Amino acid sequence: MSATLDPGRDEPVVADRPEPGPPRVYEFPSVHGQRLANGVSIFVVDLPGRPLVSASLILTGGVSEEPADKAGATVLAARALTEGTEHYDAIALVEATERLGASLHADAGWDALSVGVDVPAARLTPALELAAEVLLRPTFPDPEVDRLRDERLNDLLQAKADPRRRADEAFIGTIYAGASPYHRPSGGTRETVEGLTSADLRRAYGRSLDPARATLVIGGDLGDQDVVALVDRLFGSWAATVGASGTALAPVVDTGSPVGRVVRVVHRPGSVQTEIRIGHRGLPRRIDDFHAVSVMSAILGGLFNSRLNMKLREEKGYTYGAGAGFDMRRGAGPFSARAAVNTDVTVPAVLDTLVELTRMRDTTVADAELGAARDFLIGVFPLRFETAGAVVGSIGSLAVHGLGVEELIGYRANVESVDSAAIAAAARAHLHVDDAAIVLVGDVDAFGAALEAANLGPLVIERDEGPVTAGPLEPEVSLSPVDNEDEAGPTVGAEEPAIPGIDDEPVASDEDDRESGHR
Repeated sequence: MSATLDPGRDEPVVADRPEPGPPRVYEFPSVHGQRLANGVSIFVVDLPGRPLVSASLILTGGVSEEPADKAGATVLAARALTEGTEHYDAIALVEATERLGASLHADAGWDALSVGVDVPAARLTPALELAAEVLLRPTFPDPEVDRLRDERLNDLLQAKADPRRRADEAFIGTIYAGASPYHRPSGGTRETVEGLTSADLRRAYGRSLDPARATLVIGGDLGDQDVVALVDRLFGSWAATVGASGTALAPVVDTGSPVGRVVRVVHRPGSVQTEIRIGHRGLPRRIDDFHAVSVMSAILGGLFNSRLNMKLREEKGYTYGAGAGFDMRRGAGPFSARAAVNTDVTVPAVLDTLVELTRMRDTTVADAELGAARDFLIGVFPLRFETAGAVVGSIGSLAVHGLGVEELIGYRANVESVDSAAIAAAARAHLHVDDAAIVLVGDVDAFGAALEAANLGPLVIERDEGPVTAGPLEPEVSLSPVDNEDEAGPTVGAEEPAIPGIDDEPVASDEDDRESGHR
């Protein structure tokens, strides 16, 4: 590294950019597993020096098991768990939680329902008692259920005016067959949500309420606390409820749409920008080439210097950001490339995106690209686990997919072993560019002629005369909790190699669905 002196300063100015150092040594914390007599699996991670303990009880199943005509019941049921129990109403439960300095939460997503608590280690026992109360003795009071249902209906109304959410909804509705739960938002639609009752929520909750489906993960500075004995006292007598679906999970119906390449436009007159989604039915989490797909996704659209972002943002100036990736679930979740662009460059942006997808599938990645992606994924890995909640969330993600902690222990070595041949094989196997649906939400009157001239496939135009959100382009932001599924842990995030939000275990839902613990 060389340096020069700035005449106006005493300090030297660095002339050459410093090179990154080697990744620091990191070992995933030791995890101790045990199973109670009734089937509850327990994983304990002692993390000295982290006094805020995180605990999460995860019931596999989730939204993918609910009947189509009751879509949204599972998400609302999870939210209603903290709205009243046999011994606490909603306000009393909040007050009891706050007295402990704790945070108590319950959520549901495509693959699981979870109840979690974060609390100082000294108050772990009463906090877990509250979590057990919420999980095992909820009452689903009618007034609270009515309020939650109305909030979701208002959220769905707002979604009609949000082009990002409108694009996500149209995209999944295009790439999945109607028989698949992935065809609809995990939080349900207006038609299904408006009829939901407390009884419907009880049934949705009861389907997963089987101790043999339960995994409890506790991490933090546990000292000499006998966590297993505590868990056995609180959950050891729990038995499966009548109506529970049983231990075995039925395969998720993840059938893709038979239409293949189609261009679907949701017309929003006067819109100054176009939301673009290009993709197809993707992959489940349990695949043999997960790590190759992770690195390939990072190169294509997961990093700031990914091919898509460098083309659409840096070279062309079409957007503040473009990305692509796989939303891996228990079934085959969606693959999508996505961006929001100025209306006048809609068709050029679509064409450039298709070029980059095709180039990823048909050409070998450069050594520099491969090295940068691997180094990022390896280097950022320890940063994911700086809190107990992050560790607990990642282990919970593994449990949802029936994977062991070895996935985390061997993650860096597995990423390091990915070479250009593995990336090429993954791209050829999993990028179906010729069958990718193209979904656009914007002013078709402004770009329709150019779109027809591009001859990208059968064109379907829907006239959406609802309210239009005008204004300048802005970077994409996360959707509302109902319509976003950010699943924690590096073994989930082939679609998102950046550091994820780690309080999303197998929770919350839908189609930015990267629509996330577990998009």
